[in-house]
Parts: sequence; C-alpha cells; structure tokens
Amino acid sequence: MTEENGGTPLKVAIIGAGFGGLGMAYALKQAGIEDFVMLEKSGGLGGTWRENTYPGCGCDVPSHLYSFSFEPHYPWSRRYAQQPEILAYQQHVARKYRLDAHIRYHSEVSEARYDEASALWLLQLKDGRRLRAGILISAVGQLHRPAYPNLPGRESFAGRSFHSAHWDHDFDLRGKTVAVIGTGASAVQFVPEIAPKVQTLKLFQRSPGWTFPKVEKRFSRFERWLLDTLPLLHDLDRLRVFFMTELLAAAYNGNRALAWLITAGSRLQAWWQIRDPQLRARLRPDFPIGCKRILLSNAWLPTLARDNVELIDSAIRRIEPEGVVDGEGRLHRVDAIIYGTGFAATQFLAPMRVLGSGGKSLHETWTRGAEAYLGMSVAGFPNFFMLYGPNTNVGSGSILFMLERQQRYLVQLLLERDKRRAASVEIQAQAQQAYVQEMEQRSAGTTYSGDCQSWYKTAEGRNTNNWVGSMLEFARRTRAPQLAHYRFQPRASTQGS
Repeated sequence: MTEENGGTPLKVAIIGAGFGGLGMAYALKQAGIEDFVMLEKSGGLGGTWRENTYPGCGCDVPSHLYSFSFEPHYPWSRRYAQQPEILAYQQHVARKYRLDAHIRYHSEVSEARYDEASALWLLQLKDGRRLRAGILISAVGQLHRPAYPNLPGRESFAGRSFHSAHWDHDFDLRGKTVAVIGTGASAVQFVPEIAPKVQTLKLFQRSPGWTFPKVEKRFSRFERWLLDTLPLLHDLDRLRVFFMTELLAAAYNGNRALAWLITAGSRLQAWWQIRDPQLRARLRPDFPIGCKRILLSNAWLPTLARDNVELIDSAIRRIEPEGVVDGEGRLHRVDAIIYGTGFAATQFLAPMRVLGSGGKSLHETWTRGAEAYLGMSVAGFPNFFMLYGPNTNVGSGSILFMLERQQRYLVQLLLERDKRRAASVEIQAQAQQAYVQEMEQRSAGTTYSGDCQSWYKTAEGRNTNNWVGSMLEFARRTRAPQLAHYRFQPRASTQGS
C-alpha cells in the first residue's frame, strides 16, 4: 500500500465531486484554502447527475433556483433542466473556478478512521492507496445507492432487468412487453418516455403519489436574449421561484390552509387528466400531500390512461424466470423489468466505514437512524463533517441553497479552528441531542409524519432526511456557528495540521 501526498497530511479531504463537493471546494478557495482534494469514486464529476441517465431524467426544481448563487446566470435552455444540461453546468462550474484540478478520480474511500494521537483522519481507498487529512468532509449525498425491492426470485428472471439509475441504453424497448416496478419520481419521468415505444407496459404500483402540474417550457430565443441581456430578470425569477417553493414547504410543515389548496389542485389535475373514475380512484393517495415527494408532471397521468399501459396495484408475490407474479397469483409475462424503486436514502455514507474516537462506528451510532447537529456534525467524530446529511433535504425548495449554507458554515468553523490553533473541533453531545429532539418533535407536526412509505423516513417511520422548517430558517440558523456548542481540542506540540 502506498500513501498519497508523499506522506504529508492534507488540510481537507472532501469525499464526492457532485454539487456538494464542488460547492465545498469553491467555498474553501474563497477562504484562501487551497490544500484540499475531492475524492471521487468514478471517472467523472457530477454525482447523481452523472449516474442517472434514464430517458426523461431531469430536475423538479426550476433551473434558475437549482444553480449556485455564485454562478446563477447560466444560459439554461428550459425552465426545468434535464440531466445532460445539469451535468454540463457542473462541468462548467468546475472549469470556470478551477475546481477540477483538486479532483482525484477513481478514488473510492472504503474506510475513514480518526487517529486521536495525531488528530488526523486516515483514509483507506478501495484500490489500496492511503492518505491522511486534518479535516474530512463527506459530500456523498443521499441519492447515490439504488434501492431494489426485496422480492423472492428477483435474480431468477430470464429477461433483461435493470434499475433506472443504471439504465441499459443498449436494450431496445421497441415492441417489448415491459414491467416497471415503482411509481416514484424517477418512474414519473421515464414511463411517459418509454410507453409510446413498448408494446405493453405493466406498471406495478405499491402506493400512488400526489401529482401536480409542471409549468414546463423551453425558453424562446427572445426570452433567452432577455435573460442574457438583463441578468436582473434572471435574479427576479430566481427570487420568485424561491418564495413559491417556500409556500409549498409551509404546507408540508403544518399550514393546513395551504395543504388543502395544494391537495385540491392535485385532485383537479387528476379529474382533468383521468376520465375513468375507477382508474382515478386507484391513483388517489390515502396519505397527506407531501408525505412522499410530490410528483411534478403533465404527462404521468395521461400515460397511465394509454391503451397499452396496465396499472397493477396488488402486491407482488415473487419474480419468476418468465415475469412477475402479482398478489392475486397471476403471472405477467414480460421481456424486461425496470426497477424505478429509488434510492437507499436513509443509509447515509454506506458502504463507507467511518470510525471516530475510540474506534466508534458511525453506522453503529446510528442504529435508531442517522442524526447530526444541523445535519453536519456528530459527537464522537472530531474534524468530521457532512454535507446533505440528516434532516437537510427539502421537500420543497433547492438542495443547492441548503448546501451553500452548510458550506459557508463549515468554512467559518474551520477558520475558527485555525484561529484557535486547535487540533480538532467536535460538536458537544448535549448540543447534538437537543437538536435531534427538536427535529423529532417538529417532524410530528409535518406531513412527513403521515402514514406512508417514503425515502424520507426509516422503516420505523422516523424522519431522518428532511428539514422541517423553511429554507430561510435554515439560512438564519447556519449564518454563523454557535461556538459554545463545539469543543476545540488544544494542539499538542507534536501534532500536525
């Protein structure tokens, strides 16, 4: 095994080169910190926007808000950007701000262990390389590990099968009978794209989701010219979208009047697009809107009414070599199975092992579910921080807004550590526990506590993923670290940086 950097510890190691890693790199450079690397497991940057290439893949947040505040005036071609354009934006940011020079590709971290004697993180890469860093920041995100349903016989299927996150572009769907398992945010995008091509599409629904119209459009040449010539229009639209998403978040967080209004809009869309009352009833959720991520789409419901699309809402019993057996015992013979079953979002940082003070395992610490102070710090894990950690996802809004607040907060904390010439900085257990209790209590008053199965929650129903306030509140609470909540360990004379 070889040690990178000639044995000299890095100041900061960032794991991941998606939006979290890139934004963190920008914030460090703005603070004058250049001694850092981004460790990227694959051969390209982009995170989930590199990995997900299924037909129709795109963002359900308008492009003017789904962009960094330091690079807002990008010439987006449409109101809601699709995957290739979002990836191109990330590549543009990396080039423009010279962040790509800090990326080490094909560098997957298998284990991170804190060494108390040196106050350094010892990183073991999957290929055998090792390196040391004074600060470790995880930017692996929540949506990077595809989740497969636990179905008997899944491996026995004789046809073609794949997850939407690993789309098989070599398989020609034309004229095929295809089963799609799952009706979440990914399926809502790819099912309308493939339904006109296949002979028959059998859609297996565990539970329906609330849909809402998507005000989608491609910018005209004149609109694009206006936005490029008058950047203020771009900024005003970004502000408009921000407050619209804040209103929706208020509905999720306990505002009953707003929740009723949004629910009424969703029901009106279903009534307008699905004329068959029996089908419409099968597509009506029995949980409050927002309990699962709302499905923004104009094409989803009309696609389910197509003659070549069959909705099957009885539970799946098993998979057989010929196809899928439903809850009534019927075998649906298919040529291919596509899993639109989302991601293991509550399994933060997996499969990487993170070992803190005394060799304590982070995953063992999280036996009740992931938790962290402001979603960034965990007691017992000095000099270790997370981006897009527990309770920092937004049911409505832009995760990039949330990420930038976390990135600025962490830079302030690291500069304070340097100012005090401390060996380590660590959140105090009582501060973390008070914050976790607040999140649990506030979650009980939100739609996320509704009776639904969602990637927001653990199997036990605990909300570990979503922030339970407004984005403005999160910005206020992360404006500056409350230093009294942290423990700064003095540096011994023999310790490195």
